[in-house]
This record gives sequence, C-alpha cells and structure tokens, in this order.
Amino acid sequence: MEQREFVTVINCMDGRVQEPVIQWMKSQYNAKYVDSVTEAGPNKVLLGNDPQKIDSIIERVRVSTDKHGSTVLAIAGHYDCAGHAVDGELKKARIRESVELISTWGLDVEIIGIYVNDKWEVEEVCGRARQPQAKAQ
Repeated sequence: MEQREFVTVINCMDGRVQEPVIQWMKSQYNAKYVDSVTEAGPNKVLLGNDPQKIDSIIERVRVSTDKHGSTVLAIAGHYDCAGHAVDGELKKARIRESVELISTWGLDVEIIGIYVNDKWEVEEVCGRARQPQAKAQ
C-alpha cells in the first residue's frame, strides 16, 4: 500500500477518542499524519441547521484536502458522547447520514464513517468511494 502524507477526520473534541481514531486512520490508510477537525458531537453539528458551523467545518476540511492533499475523510462518532448523547445504533445511523451529507460537498476524497465503541475500538460503519461532485456553496 502506498504511503499517504495526510488523511482527515471530523472527530469529536472528546480526548478519549483522539488517539484510537488517529492510530486507526494511520494504520488503515498508511498515513503519516491525520488532520483533525473537532466539534462536540460532530454528527449532531453536521446534521443541524447552523450554516455557519457547517461552513466552518467545510473550510477546515478544505485546508486538509486542498493544501495537504488528503484523499480520505472520516466522520467519527463515539460511545458516551456528551455532545450528541444518543445510543450506538442511532449514532451509527447519524454517521451514515453525515457521510451522505459530506458527499455533497464536492470533495475529491474517499469518505468513510467510523464509530468508536465502549472499548475505545474503531469500527467502520460505512464508506463511499471518491466521487467528485459540484462544489458546496
């Protein structure tokens, strides 16, 4: 597998999930660095109706894709999230919805959804191949 310089994750700000996600992304994609865009309950933020917050996330993701050359973007959710306190199955459904939303942003990246379980292990929930689309407004 080729070495990637950067991959990207939209992750929760919760410090418990940072290392497991970073290590998993590095291992899974043979990446040197993981750019992190953090929010409290990122799936809730993405699926909410606050265009300023969503635009802020898009802007930070674009730094990673446009300036660092990242070709993989993960959206994470996790067990025991204070920012989006829902059960695991609903969280996984929201992760899938977030992947679908992100796929409309016009990024030329592979998009995946990941969930960090109660053992702090990363599970891949879903994925979407690179499909460049019209740029987000």
